[in-house]
Amino acid sequence: MPPKVKFQKKEIIEAAVAITRKQGIGAVTAREVGAVLGVSSRPLFTYFKSVDALKKAVWLYAKELYETYVKDGLKAEIPFLGVGQNYIRFAKEEPELYKYLFLNPPEDVKGGAMEALRLSQDLVRPSLMRIYHMDGATADKYFRDLWLVAYSITTLIVTGECPYTDTEISALFTEFSVSVCKAYKEIPGLPEGDFDKNAVFQKLVKEDITP
Repeated sequence: MPPKVKFQKKEIIEAAVAITRKQGIGAVTAREVGAVLGVSSRPLFTYFKSVDALKKAVWLYAKELYETYVKDGLKAEIPFLGVGQNYIRFAKEEPELYKYLFLNPPEDVKGGAMEALRLSQDLVRPSLMRIYHMDGATADKYFRDLWLVAYSITTLIVTGECPYTDTEISALFTEFSVSVCKAYKEIPGLPEGDFDKNAVFQKLVKEDITP
């Protein structure tokens, strides 16, 4: 009679997640998982055909965890801002899972940062249209622009290169948010990419902005 498996699939995934959080996804091996569980590597292969299959399960865990951050952000008074704040919070609290999810995902998965952009965009579009009085296309481009800023900051955070405090990050987002919103509202054709950029720039550099 074969020996009874001591650990369940969920426990093996949790062990792999714990290793990822401390050392990164590259440290996840059958031996390391077995060491965390206090057994040989054999139980792992009861549920997973390979270590790569286990790493894919870690990626799915990270994705589901990130979605809880997004849902929490949507509960904020301004859902758009709440999602952005929680995106940065996810990077700060789960840097290794963030890197695996958005910067270095498994080769065979469909997703990554741009998939997260589309998911979040769909969720916040209604609130952007309502609060900022934008049509759907403009709201999507506005969110895209701010998402690119957020992605840059979170990448700096998880790579240990971010020189900004929370207060500075908040101020930076406010500056970009106001600037992009004002531009989309005041420059006809900008959201559609159909505007005279030379005329716009000439007007800006000629204006006296001294208080």
